[in-house]
Amino acid sequence: MVLEKTHKITLYNDDNHDFLYIIACLIKICKHSPDQAEQCAVIVDNKGSYDIMSGAFDDIFDIYNQLSDLELNVEIGESQMH
Repeated sequence: MVLEKTHKITLYNDDNHDFLYIIACLIKICKHSPDQAEQCAVIVDNKGSYDIMSGAFDDIFDIYNQLSDLELNVEIGESQMH
């Protein structure tokens, strides 16, 4: 089986933003549901980071930039998907 290359946005925990801010950003920018955004925020708080979105680079690059502009600690990187 050939692996298809794709990209992911990883959100990292920081001490600068509270849950409500992060949840609001994920709902507005990533179009997450309130429950999904809250779950992501909890995972980031507990584990230190979480891949909040994946897809083709062109599809997620603008979202990454918007999250960065909101001063969230995010990184875009390659991942492997089957």
